[in-house]
Amino acid sequence: MSLSHATLQDRRRFWLLMLIALVVIGAGIGLRDPWPSDEPRFTLAAKQMVEGGDWLFPHRGSELYADKPPVLMWTEAASFELVRNWRIAFLLPSLLAALGTLALVYDLGRRLWSRQVGLYAAAGLLLAFQFVYQVKRAQIDPLVMFLITAGNWGLLRHLLLGPNWRAYWLGCFCAGLGVITKGVGFLPLLLLLPYAFALRRGWDGVARMGPSQALRWWLGLPAVLAAIALWLVPMLLAAHAHADNPAYAAYVRDILFHQTADRYAKSWGHIHSPLYYLPIVLFSWLPLSLTYPGTLPRWWRALKAKDARVLLPVAWVALVLVFFSIPAGKRDVYILPALPMVALASAPFLDELLRARWLRAAGLAFVGLFGTLLLVVGAYALVAAPPFATQWTLERGFAGARALWWWLAAIGAVQLLLVGLLRLRHAAYAVGGGMFALWLGWSFGITPLLNDSSSAAGLMAKVAARMQPGDTVGLVAWKEQNLLMLDRPAVDFGFTRPWPQQYAAAVAWQAADPARRWLFVQESAMGRCVRRDHAIDLGHANRREWWLFKADAVVPGCVPDPSAEAADAGVPE
Repeated sequence: MSLSHATLQDRRRFWLLMLIALVVIGAGIGLRDPWPSDEPRFTLAAKQMVEGGDWLFPHRGSELYADKPPVLMWTEAASFELVRNWRIAFLLPSLLAALGTLALVYDLGRRLWSRQVGLYAAAGLLLAFQFVYQVKRAQIDPLVMFLITAGNWGLLRHLLLGPNWRAYWLGCFCAGLGVITKGVGFLPLLLLLPYAFALRRGWDGVARMGPSQALRWWLGLPAVLAAIALWLVPMLLAAHAHADNPAYAAYVRDILFHQTADRYAKSWGHIHSPLYYLPIVLFSWLPLSLTYPGTLPRWWRALKAKDARVLLPVAWVALVLVFFSIPAGKRDVYILPALPMVALASAPFLDELLRARWLRAAGLAFVGLFGTLLLVVGAYALVAAPPFATQWTLERGFAGARALWWWLAAIGAVQLLLVGLLRLRHAAYAVGGGMFALWLGWSFGITPLLNDSSSAAGLMAKVAARMQPGDTVGLVAWKEQNLLMLDRPAVDFGFTRPWPQQYAAAVAWQAADPARRWLFVQESAMGRCVRRDHAIDLGHANRREWWLFKADAVVPGCVPDPSAEAADAGVPE
């Protein structure tokens, strides 16, 4: 086979892989609305950007939203301007970020080793559970993963295949974009630490640049700062122009200090032990993590041989894990940006490992156990209607559970069928097909079933059904999905404002026009201040009870108990 023919085949394989990725990740887009906890708040902020025209300062209802920089909201709002459909627009940035990340990982593998290694790197990443699960959601993390991977791509091209100063500066610029997307976007710069070590110890494969290049090295800093300035400078100028409004000064303090350094040094949520990420690396990165028994000793041999192509990504992953393990607050998604580099560092050894009987057996066992679990749970719930299934559906306010159990059983049956048909010889295809079946079943079968209860679409449809032309609704103790999914303008009385204050302001607002003004309130915030027999019970949604009422249900002079708000803070979305 000629070299050009082999290259053409590899290119076709790459585009086939990208087509599979597009199907897997894009499946289900347009079939669901944003789900809590993160998706509705980002999409609501994007929607208010489009409707209100203020793109510098995200809003959550009437309040400024300072928890995260606005880059993801910008991409969602821009996507809506292109497609004019929020069900598509809110997931489009994650889809594009995922495809971009796969392409960058492939390109690094191709440049550092070979096209085949690049394919293995991208395929291993696409198979990993956490990767697909997260990029099928509209959170900040897929976008910041792409920007961090882009930063790594630029720096690795320079540090291992350079000198390539343009790639280095581009990598630094992407790191800056990562910072204004989520504060941890600077992480690609940590690659300079293992590079300096390898350079000092004379490792193979590192680019060597003389002392005369010092100025070029330092130009990476302006590249980082230039990207940050794209948002920071206009935001600070606009905040200064609103100096008469203390909310803007509070926004600046919160976004620049409280949500960055304070969040890292004094975590106030998701408190876990320093070993929290160990099971994430072992189980959330399945089936890629099945290769660890083979890749770990091979990494060790490569490090002993002073192969910098392995040192830099592996050492960088270790630094990222240490960085996120230091603060008390931890979430599984924080280490998502490390996954592409794990796939890259594993890829050179996958061709050899996939011929090993133990790895093929482990892959079959993984798909077989997964399929058996889904089939047994689905069939048992259908036949026996066990208490756990009933309790789960009640907690979520979910109707249509039988169809859900049928889908679980069907996905499990397909996975077991693949194991039986492909067996040990074609175990890699069984693993890939099993994951493919899981994601298509989830996207086209399970997601539409869960949408009304998970997104609050069903709940807010009940509210809209009670409204007459000219009626207005006010929101108290509300969640982002409530305002987002409402099909009409609404009035809110703050989001972070204490519930008793929200309730008091809402009752006063309602009293000004009692015939046409309704209040939509979370039950915990009402206390004994609402006559239930005069109110409408909207039912259970997002693990909470919701009510709708007019002024005749209000107990005059009553103030709800503020302790209910603290209790609600621990209720998961």
